[in-house]
Amino acid sequence: MTVYLLAGGGTAGHVNPLLAVADRLRERHPDDEVLVLGTAEGLESRLVPARGYELLTIAKVPFPRRPNRAALAFPGRFLRSIRDVQEIIDRRGVDVVVGFGGYVSTPAYLAARRARVPVVIHEANARPGLANRLGARWAAAVGIAFSRTRLRNAQLVGMPLRREIETLDRDAGRAEAARYFELDAARPVLLATGGSLGARRINRTMVESADAVTAAGWQVLHITGASSDVTDPGVLDYRMVEYADRMDLALSIADAAVSRAGAATVSELAALGIPAVYVPYPVGNGEQRFNAADVIDAGGGILVDDADFVPTWVSGELVPLLRDEPRVEAMAAAAASVGRRDGTDRMVALIDGALGGGAGDRARSA
Repeated sequence: MTVYLLAGGGTAGHVNPLLAVADRLRERHPDDEVLVLGTAEGLESRLVPARGYELLTIAKVPFPRRPNRAALAFPGRFLRSIRDVQEIIDRRGVDVVVGFGGYVSTPAYLAARRARVPVVIHEANARPGLANRLGARWAAAVGIAFSRTRLRNAQLVGMPLRREIETLDRDAGRAEAARYFELDAARPVLLATGGSLGARRINRTMVESADAVTAAGWQVLHITGASSDVTDPGVLDYRMVEYADRMDLALSIADAAVSRAGAATVSELAALGIPAVYVPYPVGNGEQRFNAADVIDAGGGILVDDADFVPTWVSGELVPLLRDEPRVEAMAAAAASVGRRDGTDRMVALIDGALGGGAGDRARSA
C-alpha cells in the first residue's frame, strides 16, 4: 500500500487540482491511502471531507510582509508547523508528498526533505507562488499547467481537471443543457461568468450590453456569482443565474465565453475548445494575464483589461466577433490546440516516477 500526502489549500485554485489528483489515485487503486494536509480555515476544510478524504490540519502561518509582532513570532510557529508535518509523515508512513501550493505546502516540503520522502509539485498558475518556488529546488518532479511558468526542472502536464470536465461530451450534453437553462440548443450561447464570487466589471458590462449581444443573434447565459450587485435586464434570450450547480452543462452549451482568467477557468475553456474574451482580475501580481498567454498567442482568446471592458468595447469588438461565425469557429479550434484534458494522468505519472515507478506498475497490473 502506498500512502500519499497531498498538501495544498486556501483557495479553489489549489484545492480543485488536488482533489482531481486524489480522486485518480483512489480510483486506480482503492487500497492506497490518500491523506490531505490543509488548514482549518481554508476552503479545503469543507471540500476535502465532503469528498471523503481525511483532512489533517496544521496552523496557518503566513510569511510576514512587514516587521511587527507577528514577524517576531513567525520563526517559532513555522518550525512547529514543520515538526507537525514531519510527525504526520512518520506516524502515517507517508511515501510521497504532493504539493499544490498555499500556506501548508512550504512546511510540507521542508518536513518531507528532513524525512527523506520524495516531493512532487504541481503549479497551477503561470506565475508560481513562493512555496512552490522553494520546493522546486529539491523536488523529485515538478508539473506546470502553462508553458511559460518558470520553475526548476518543470514539465508541462496541464491542469488536473475534474472528471466531469475531462470526459465532457459537449455535443451530447447540449440538448440537456438547453432544457436546464431554458435556452435554444439550435442557437449560439455566450457564457459570461466571473467565478463563484462574481466580477463586478463583467457583471455590469454584460447587463448594460444585453440588448447589443442578443441583437447579434446570440443567447446569453450570465452566471453572476454570489456577491452580484446587478439585476436581470429582462431581455429576451438573456438568462441570469447567481450560481450554476451544473457547470458541466453550462460549458456544454457555451459557444464562446467572457470570463476572468483564473488558471482553472483558462484550462477548462481551452480543454473544451471554447473561445473566450478574458478580463483578468486587476488586483494582485497580474498572474491572470499570464495564465491566458498561451491561448491568446494561439488565437483562441482575446485579452481585455478590466478597465476597458465597458459597453462601448462590447459593441465595437465583441459584437462584431459574435457576428463572424467563421472567426468564432477558428478561435475554438485554436483554443483546443493548446488545451489539455489529460493533466490529471500526466500529474499522476510524475508521482509514479518519484516513487520509482512501483505504484504505476502495480496500478497497471491491478
